[in-house]
Amino acid sequence: MTVLRVATSAFPTTADPASNVRWIRKHLRQAAHDGAQVVHFCEGALSGYVPGDLASLDGYDWPSLTRASESVAALAADLGLTVVVGSTHRLSAPHKPHNSVFVVGPDGAIRDRYDKRFCAGPRDGAEELAHYAPGDHPSTFEVAGVRCGVLICHEYRYPELFRQYVQLGVRVVFHSFHAAHVPPDRWEAMHAATGPENHRHHGGVGTLPGITMPATLISMAANNALWVSAANSSARQSCFGSFAVRPDGVMVGRLPRNRSGLLLTDIDLSTPYYDSTRAWRDRAIAGIFHSGTQVDDPRSKDRSSF
Repeated sequence: MTVLRVATSAFPTTADPASNVRWIRKHLRQAAHDGAQVVHFCEGALSGYVPGDLASLDGYDWPSLTRASESVAALAADLGLTVVVGSTHRLSAPHKPHNSVFVVGPDGAIRDRYDKRFCAGPRDGAEELAHYAPGDHPSTFEVAGVRCGVLICHEYRYPELFRQYVQLGVRVVFHSFHAAHVPPDRWEAMHAATGPENHRHHGGVGTLPGITMPATLISMAANNALWVSAANSSARQSCFGSFAVRPDGVMVGRLPRNRSGLLLTDIDLSTPYYDSTRAWRDRAIAGIFHSGTQVDDPRSKDRSSF
């Protein structure tokens, strides 16, 4: 089995595609030098993310984003890399754009575009839904014979999306986050909301994204026997550093919070990892919620006596 080397990026995203693309090009060259085949970037890596990096997309410089995107695709072809990069995809007026991740192949062509299906926010269309239109499809692609899938940020809360990828034969999930660029007042409120007395139970981490996002992806990896690459922006304040998890739920690498860098992970699907649900996962996915053979016994049916 070919080992798939993944480079998971972290850099301080901004509202300026020209600034973002300089970081992206730097990390692509570094990843190629380090022997990576896939380079994974965060949500909004090219375009910047609303509302983290910019307040809205009103008056956005779309031509600059197009030039930056084409520059990334050209360099991917020059270096022979597959690039998984977050951006904004403009739709026809009056529709809001998609919050997307583009998959660019080693020939520089777009393999697919994943559009975030569960944008955060209430049903009235506030928060993220005020800026983006939700997508309608999963996205899979292959690198070195390994089938991969893509998810974005808030979608870590939906185990059904991970199970859908399992059914599609995916072995590696590239999960792009933007839990960063948190202003000081919001940062203090987030710390207070988790309870300072509880931070010691989480290694000193004091924000809900910093606690739940890595923990949930560890769980999703172990529950579904998936490799996970989690790329986050390092723009201050960033809630956590980019990290990678292997199929038994063990984190195999993590970048420091608020610092740019590349995390290299070697994925070898022939390596056996502990998977206590291997025998019965397909039944659970199919809606058969038990292992083994159930019995027909009156004492089993009587649930009101000892």
